[in-house]
Amino acid sequence: MTELLDILDENGQLTGRQKPRDQVHRDGDWHRSAHIWIINSQKELLIQKRSANKDSHPNQWDISSAGHVQAGDDYLISALRELKEELGLVAKKEAFETLGIFKDESITSNGAFINKQFNEVFLIEMDLDIAELKLQEEEVAEVKFIPFTELEKIIAKGDENFVAHQEQYKVLFSILRKKYGTS
Repeated sequence: MTELLDILDENGQLTGRQKPRDQVHRDGDWHRSAHIWIINSQKELLIQKRSANKDSHPNQWDISSAGHVQAGDDYLISALRELKEELGLVAKKEAFETLGIFKDESITSNGAFINKQFNEVFLIEMDLDIAELKLQEEEVAEVKFIPFTELEKIIAKGDENFVAHQEQYKVLFSILRKKYGTS
């Protein structure tokens, strides 16, 4: 099934046009994505290792769950869908705290994958057993929890094993330090 995405202008406004996902990334069109961070009561973030078969950032550690906003959907509907598809998790809309919308541009795969997207970032506080997750194999190779303070240090060092979401990380870690402290 072809995944259709709404095309945005450089300010994040809908243009009324839609294109298949592969054409969006080939042509470098602006589009939307939902990013979900899960933090547990131990102050640990769930991170996922992207599948080796992904067309962008294969085998890199990334956000708990993320995915494109399909044509006609909104960020929250997409976040709920991605959690279910990638991790087998069902969450209530009320559980999602919005951290903001981030404009992100990158070119990977020797210029073949142009990613220009607006990412709405959500935080969910949730305790869960990793062994009970149902990982979508074509998307997610593995998941693990990591203390957010440890992840912050790793990101600050520029570890290339992690997908770079610099502005998003700054806001995320600032919010988590205010909520939970640093110890």
